[in-house]
Amino acid sequence: MTRRKIAGSRAVVTGGSSGIGQAIALALARQGARVLVTARRGDRLEQLVGDIRLLPGEAYSVIGDITDVRTRNEVLRVAESELGGLDILVNNAGIGAVGPFQRASPERLRAIMEVNFFAPLELTRGALPLLQKGYRPIIVNVGSVLGHRAVPKKSEYCASKFALHGFSDALRAELARQGIDVLLVSPSTTSSEFFDRVISSEPMNLPWKTLGQMSCDQVARKAVRAIRAGKHEVILSAGGKFLVWLDRLCPRLADWLTMRLG
Repeated sequence: MTRRKIAGSRAVVTGGSSGIGQAIALALARQGARVLVTARRGDRLEQLVGDIRLLPGEAYSVIGDITDVRTRNEVLRVAESELGGLDILVNNAGIGAVGPFQRASPERLRAIMEVNFFAPLELTRGALPLLQKGYRPIIVNVGSVLGHRAVPKKSEYCASKFALHGFSDALRAELARQGIDVLLVSPSTTSSEFFDRVISSEPMNLPWKTLGQMSCDQVARKAVRAIRAGKHEVILSAGGKFLVWLDRLCPRLADWLTMRLG
């Protein structure tokens, strides 16, 4: 593990207009990082940049869809021109979906994989030359507990987070000799706008969605602490850790519980 100082580091955070991305950008800025945020909602990004500059801090924004190669290229261009390079890449942007796989469309699956998997991989690929020249560089992939244990009616979302988990593990080994860390952050249910933006094939009736819920600020604080400590993976909630260990130690019981609760 490589310990690092946040102060003075140059960071890119995707999905920064709300939720976990916004909270991570603010948490990094409060510790002295220079931050570039990107998302589709320009008004939200403008507000966030203004809030960071009042800390006072240094912040820039790129408005656009992270699945668009032009947006990714612009993010990297601004990181190089305004920040002078890149030390921390936070792949946070994501979308979800709820509903039985059998009733879902191929378009839903492709939309989720584009945002949650293909976009962060391609942004990471493009960012590697900057990270290779960075100071104690780290790639932070915001996954999910559901990238460790899948549950019913979130099959495509789980698949995307399992894929991101596998990519993170493989990339960590590949980049170790180059001095680039890879951190996988796995939150559980988070109090954010996530459930307001999911793609659903049925009415949203999810009484369990607030169970063990963490705030975005809590997630951000733990994520930044893990970045500073140079950790490889953090599962943020007690419930998430329980689910992961139950799946590893007693998978049949985990299957039964998720079937009953799903």
